[in-house]
Amino acid sequence: MDSSQRVRAILSFVQAADAGSFAAGARALGISSAAVSKNIAGLERALGVRLMNRTTRTLNLTEEGEAFLRQARIALEALDQAADAVVSSRAAPTGRVRLSTSVGFGREQLAPVLPGLLARYPGLAVEVDFDDRVIDLVHDGYDLALRGGRIADSSLVSRTICHFNMVLVASPDYLAAHGVPRRPEDLAQHRLLTRRFLGGRVSPWNFKARDGSITTLNTDASVLTLSSPETLTQAAVAGLGVAEVGAHHAWKHLQSGALRVLLLKAHHPGHFEMTLQYPHRALVAPRVRVTVAYLLEAFAQMEELHLPLSALRAYEA
Repeated sequence: MDSSQRVRAILSFVQAADAGSFAAGARALGISSAAVSKNIAGLERALGVRLMNRTTRTLNLTEEGEAFLRQARIALEALDQAADAVVSSRAAPTGRVRLSTSVGFGREQLAPVLPGLLARYPGLAVEVDFDDRVIDLVHDGYDLALRGGRIADSSLVSRTICHFNMVLVASPDYLAAHGVPRRPEDLAQHRLLTRRFLGGRVSPWNFKARDGSITTLNTDASVLTLSSPETLTQAAVAGLGVAEVGAHHAWKHLQSGALRVLLLKAHHPGHFEMTLQYPHRALVAPRVRVTVAYLLEAFAQMEELHLPLSALRAYEA
């Protein structure tokens, strides 16, 4: 198998693996399903291993196929970068970029940086959907998504924007009326405001025990449960009770004095991250690449997205 055949075969393999079928991979490449099948069969013969187990309805990677897919992505991204460097040197990026983001992050963090993106790249047009559901980037036709949490998907490139901490907060007026909890056990006497994810699960409140273990507080008796973390923060500001929210949601209210932090040493901040994700492709368009680079640079400069726990001590009740 010569070099050009090998590249065609690797492209066929990656596209079929990402799309889940030879037919879908073929459509992405603009060739026939038979050509994709022939290319992958030739690649397997050249490597001496089976990369895929396929039936009329399913396509599953073997262990060797999974390992080869990881390395193939690295090689194809290197080719993409080389090609994009040449294209970028000749012309400014143009075209439409479609993004999906949550309502809160889109309003508070994404929207303020879009004017700068469009000023730097006047040939771009940006389309943003504000939606808290988890979407399928490839199926729904998005170029980028901004997502919270860890979402394992081998067909996506994930770039970490930030790691952020959860904190317990309440308003000064609420604390004046109900007292300041000094131990996690004291929260049983307080009005709790909790968050329910779109899948139905209520976000647990975890605490660090003296022996290093993690305990979970029973929040079944909460007085208010909301799916929107931004609205949950507003409820705490309004004095409705104690809420667990992301530090980036609470930051401006802590600075203004509208909220105070509770049980900072005992509360477990969790392991959460915000990521920028986009589909693995043989060629990532310059319009997408420059948008990714600009957004990562802009988000890196946002103070509220990179708060260490030590920065919250000054705001503890």
